[in-house]
Amino acid sequence: MRSSLFDEVQESQQRGMVLQNSKMLKVGLDGEVYARQGSMVAYQGDIDFAYKGAGGLGKFFKKSVTGEGLPLMTVSGRGDVFFARDAWDIHVVDLEGDSLTVNGENVLAFDSGLEWDIKRVEGAGLGAGGLFNTVFTGTGRIAIACHGTPVLLQVDQPTYVDTQSAVAWATTLKTGVRNTAKAGALIGRGSGEAFQLTFEGQGFVLVQASEGAPPVQTQG
Repeated sequence: MRSSLFDEVQESQQRGMVLQNSKMLKVGLDGEVYARQGSMVAYQGDIDFAYKGAGGLGKFFKKSVTGEGLPLMTVSGRGDVFFARDAWDIHVVDLEGDSLTVNGENVLAFDSGLEWDIKRVEGAGLGAGGLFNTVFTGTGRIAIACHGTPVLLQVDQPTYVDTQSAVAWATTLKTGVRNTAKAGALIGRGSGEAFQLTFEGQGFVLVQASEGAPPVQTQG
């Protein structure tokens, strides 16, 4: 039997977080990892799944107030686990004793040894939709899911990004919010078109080609 599908088969002995393909993450597990609830699509071996919650009482209250949207589960054991999110593009980032800010909606999985906390974007009031994101610090890997192929912008001049299109950015950047409602036009793609995240300093920002998946419509 012959097929290009078999080219994607990887050795089960490989440990850690790697891309199975552009839409699927594989974690060769021997311990534990944190992942977005509902993101597991398959696993092999002796694996256990448990509700992680918001990661402590402080994070629980922040999540309740901010609606940051980072529902987690702890995945533990030994074997191979595969994660995905609605066929979004997946990218793996290695932190090497540094920090990265990520939109909670775009977090797919991360090593349990990383420190993380929910932070508020400076200057973002309720009118801007309550902009809170997750800051990761330490040494380990983060899997980021993007709705569409993203672009990485190097920031060396004032940069403005739609609030729902900003996926991740360097923590060295100074962030804020710009209100363009007075321009008389809805210039962005997200629901808060009158607001953009502002970035100043030296660093980068990852921007996805969409404002994210449309919300699920429920019938009243």
